[in-house]
Amino acid sequence: MAALPQQPIVPARQAVARLRSLWQRWFLWVLLALLVMVLLGTVVWLAGRHEADQVQAALDRDTSDAVAELRGGLQRNAQSLNALMTDTRGRVRWPEDEATALLRAHREWVRLEWRDPQLQLRAAADSPYRVRLFDEATREASRSDIALACAAASKLGGAAYSPSHYVPVGSGTGVEVMEICLPSEAGDYLIASYAMRETLIELVGPSLRRGQEVAFAEPDGTRLATVGAPRRGGNRIFTSQQLIDLPGVTLMLRVDGWRAEPDLFPNLLTGLVTGVSIALISVLILLARDTRRRLRAERELADTLAFRKAMEDSVITGLRARDLQGRITYANPAFCAMVGFSLDELIGRPDAPYWPTELVHEYQQRQTLRLAGGMPPREGFESVYMRKNGTRFPVLIFEAPLLNAQRVQTGWMSAFIDVSEQRRVEELSRASQERLQASARLATVGEMASLLSHELTQPLAAIASYATGSLNLLDGEPDGAPAELAMALRRIGEQAERAGQVIRSVHDFVRRRDRTREAVSPRALIDAVLPLVQLQARKLGVRIDIVLERDLPQVLCDRTLVEQVLLNLARNAMQAMDVAGIDERVLLIRAARGGGSNSSSVDSAGEARRWLEFSVADIGSGISDEVAKRLFTPFFTTRSDGMGLGLSLCRTVVEQHGGALLFEPNRPRGTIFRFTLLAAVPTAPLPLVTESTSP
Repeated sequence: MAALPQQPIVPARQAVARLRSLWQRWFLWVLLALLVMVLLGTVVWLAGRHEADQVQAALDRDTSDAVAELRGGLQRNAQSLNALMTDTRGRVRWPEDEATALLRAHREWVRLEWRDPQLQLRAAADSPYRVRLFDEATREASRSDIALACAAASKLGGAAYSPSHYVPVGSGTGVEVMEICLPSEAGDYLIASYAMRETLIELVGPSLRRGQEVAFAEPDGTRLATVGAPRRGGNRIFTSQQLIDLPGVTLMLRVDGWRAEPDLFPNLLTGLVTGVSIALISVLILLARDTRRRLRAERELADTLAFRKAMEDSVITGLRARDLQGRITYANPAFCAMVGFSLDELIGRPDAPYWPTELVHEYQQRQTLRLAGGMPPREGFESVYMRKNGTRFPVLIFEAPLLNAQRVQTGWMSAFIDVSEQRRVEELSRASQERLQASARLATVGEMASLLSHELTQPLAAIASYATGSLNLLDGEPDGAPAELAMALRRIGEQAERAGQVIRSVHDFVRRRDRTREAVSPRALIDAVLPLVQLQARKLGVRIDIVLERDLPQVLCDRTLVEQVLLNLARNAMQAMDVAGIDERVLLIRAARGGGSNSSSVDSAGEARRWLEFSVADIGSGISDEVAKRLFTPFFTTRSDGMGLGLSLCRTVVEQHGGALLFEPNRPRGTIFRFTLLAAVPTAPLPLVTESTSP
């Protein structure tokens, strides 16, 4: 039976452990947040309860004061009625004026009546502040209530009140009314009708009605009359009720107070505690967020470090860091593999075991310069290092200051490139260029073949003519004119030597040989190409001027290659003047001290060597800006029969010799090409020597 594949237990355990760690980490934060929320809610609830109790107590006090005030008002009204009843004693007629004045003083009364012992109406007076409320029908409907009040008054021997009753006034409205009855000694009764709502308005202070609702109610809770502010939506109700025991009837005074909800911060202390609690919760939230950000930043930093480590381990460029004391603090695997030493063998060492012993002094000077604050060149510099097995190899070094997060330099960071393979490729490229230059020289010889065939006919024809004349002189005059014969023979020798020199120059130019550098005088270089230059100069009508300083030192160069540079520049200059509109065509070849190089040619001691400058100037049409941008580009040419390799090969030859090939406009017209070569023996400058060769 085949065994079942085992499940990946380790990742599952890791996930469980990660969840447990996450739960333990966040459990305390959640518990603390819940405790703070419970504390905040409890404080706010207790504060709200305390304020509600305070509001209720204040409302109860106000209600008690209002009841006392209402009792006092009713007693004063009873005394006023008693005084009116005393004034009517012994009178046959009703004191209408005193009753009207009393109604004007008491707005809560709507009617005063004088009735006999059988409760028959003798006289009545209505309040001037409202329309007449009672008529005969409505008044007879309330006779039972009046009888109850008067019976209680007779029994008590003083004022008594009737239960309240509703008196309609039309249009669906009405007034809640209560009567007070006072008996007299003669058996008559004085009855006053109270409007319940106006009683609350007149006998209860206005401060109680401000923002609250005040009402008369029966003991069972039925509302009889209400004054004050109506209830608003969303408000909380605070209610206070107190009984009013009156002779003959019992009433209840009810006060309802409104307060807006919710009242989250009832007082300053609660607000302060709430603010502190909210601040604490905010701090907890910010702290949790900061913790989460810090954990995320730590993970990102770990990922970044892992990525940088993987990147540094994968690059083939060597990296090395040193502190301000020159000790190695870091090296990547590529650098360790480059020099053959392990990281433990390099870290913390003040010296460099990969320095060759013969170059230790030079490296010490360079390191001293770096530690002193000297800035290295941005384009880098070349040096030679030694592997652990003793082999030397060239390196290209780039250095930059090592700055920390506060932009303070803590050392130097260096990048190393092993250029051994690059040097090998350059050697192969040089060999290929030499073969290409040989091919270019052969092509040049092909172009000059027609010129040579034309120019060589003249000296050869002259040789033949002088030879024929010499034979004629010898045959016709055997004893005559030995001087002429000698002159003719010398002419024959000169022309033959000239023809041989031209042929040898062409042969030496195209002959391929090994590259060797030798000390050659500038004059010899110019004389070697002059016969070939003169061939084209005669055809184009160009005058050749040669300017040389006296006692110029020799130059260290590959003679054949430099001659090719001079020849190509001279031919290009003459072709530039092969245009219409130039009356006098002059080619200036000059050699003098001075100039420089675009590449570093300074030895370890820093001693600069002297340079010789060769220049070829024409007075042609010049070089435009568009052509100047691509002038040295391979296979770029402005001639229909050109290959576009001449100037590119010339610059390569000059740069291989450590010099530079440049060009600039000639004044007033034309172009000057300059290149520099290293002088073998520098000497002091001397006056110029000028030669001129006509076409």
